[in-house]
Amino acid sequence: MSPVRELCEVLERRRVGAYQALTLVAPRIAEHARPGQFVHVLAGQDRSFPLRRPFSIHRVERPRAGLGAVEIVFDVVGAGTLALSRLRPHDVVDVLGPLGRPFTPPEAPTGCLLVGGGYGTAPLFFLATELRTRRCRVDFVVGAASAGRLLDAMEAKRLGHSLTVTTDDGSAGRRGLVTDLLPDLLARTGAGQLYACGPMPMLAAVSRVAAAAGVPCQVAVEEQMACGTGICFSCVLPLGPEEPTRMARSCLEGPVFDGTTIAWAELEPSR
Repeated sequence: MSPVRELCEVLERRRVGAYQALTLVAPRIAEHARPGQFVHVLAGQDRSFPLRRPFSIHRVERPRAGLGAVEIVFDVVGAGTLALSRLRPHDVVDVLGPLGRPFTPPEAPTGCLLVGGGYGTAPLFFLATELRTRRCRVDFVVGAASAGRLLDAMEAKRLGHSLTVTTDDGSAGRRGLVTDLLPDLLARTGAGQLYACGPMPMLAAVSRVAAAAGVPCQVAVEEQMACGTGICFSCVLPLGPEEPTRMARSCLEGPVFDGTTIAWAELEPSR
């Protein structure tokens, strides 16, 4: 389906720990959205915000089950997200979506390990809901710099068969990185598929651990997408392992990629 533009009424804005969640009435987008896709949101109605901002879809309410709504989660890091954090119910937001390539679910029910970092965990909640309808076992491992930067760990616990938490400072769960525990978790859960979303260094490490264990891994990358439609080439990633690498637009061929196809070594020196 081609993306649609909707003028969406704000249904709710709420805090989720350190982050903001924005629920928008968007029946046409909600009808066709799939886990891993994103929406492109115009932060304001004046020329001070000429570019849209990309946000992963956190949750969806299908039109047949209610109004038809999508929820996004964001951190306030600049003028655009600050403007979004000031929206109130009944305000109207210009949204384009759903955009991008979604996660591909397993062909048959299998164990799935979902790995998230910070608010990058957002699309994994939508994915977990869909996987459960397919009778897949879902196990979560989520990490963040500190307890306050974890995204809705209680909801992850509700959706998953198990939840493992790591924090850089040890303020919640195990001290360290999510990748420290991955080999043991893959062995213990018997997961046949791994899905991940979060900072790029985390995705690189997760992809390598999954490849070493022989477990298929899909990652949703976090790249700046100025246009969201493939025109501007601001979100390109190198794909390999063939030489020379091929540059792919994350907004069209992603944001979900097979973790083995990204040339991580070409990204790391500049990150």
